[in-house]
Amino acid sequence: MKDKMIYVLAGPTASGKSDVALRLAEITGGEILCMDSMQVYRGMDIGTAKPTSEERRRVPHHLLDLCSPEEPFSVSDWAERCRPLLASVRVPILAGGTGLYLDAVSYEQEFGAAGADTEIRAGYHAVADSRGSAALYEILRGRDPAAAARLHPNDVRRVVRALEVLDLTGRSITSFSDRRPPAGYEFRIFALDWPRDVLYRRIDERVDRMMADGLMEEVLSLRERGVTRDATSIQGLGYKELYDYFDSAVSLSEAVRTVKVRTRHYAKRQLTWFRRDARVRWIPSAEINNAPDIILSSARAGSD
Repeated sequence: MKDKMIYVLAGPTASGKSDVALRLAEITGGEILCMDSMQVYRGMDIGTAKPTSEERRRVPHHLLDLCSPEEPFSVSDWAERCRPLLASVRVPILAGGTGLYLDAVSYEQEFGAAGADTEIRAGYHAVADSRGSAALYEILRGRDPAAAARLHPNDVRRVVRALEVLDLTGRSITSFSDRRPPAGYEFRIFALDWPRDVLYRRIDERVDRMMADGLMEEVLSLRERGVTRDATSIQGLGYKELYDYFDSAVSLSEAVRTVKVRTRHYAKRQLTWFRRDARVRWIPSAEINNAPDIILSSARAGSD
């Protein structure tokens, strides 16, 4: 019996993954499994570029709106919800730019074997509270550069977990995977490859669209609900910077400019992550209109 094919559209933000995934789903009768660590939060639609209601009517989407912005949510939480969908959806199409999420379901993982220690965890959270997330991240970078390279400096919860695993096992959290795909699945991973200057222009244009679509109102609504700026959800691009604006720390133009710059930096990190993954096939920008056909042809050729 052949392994089940899992299509993956990965790569940097603003590269057009969602559009290609949507077209691929319509051709194949597939369903989209959203692979984005910010789209899991309810009430955070504009800044996370969630699929529109019209797009969701065209094709079923999963793994959106899984928790409130105040709740903690981990990569293992997402993977636990994703794995049953990989089994039950006839043609699953993973689409998104969170590389750690992709690794969590496309490789056999053994994170649970590391155990947990609430005292260790509390100690590192105390460091973040007293000295800031940047200081905590520097501790991880000094002790485990490989883990640090996979995490955002403001993602306190995952930085704490990486340090906790290191303390408990003496091993990097990145070592808790044997790099084999789970039995019964074949992951075909594609990413869209734009010239860097074009990608950065697309990022700037998307930030401008988000602002025009009401991102300020969305952020203000979260603040009025009592979502604090140290919540993991608010570390998402666009949210943290507008919190600064509403706190009168920066002007609106400065906040928007910072969102654009940080989003470019994030895209650069995503490119670095996915270019290290030998499984990824990069589709040049000139061929993106034909991307679904390229993906299906590649999959057929590989399964012959």
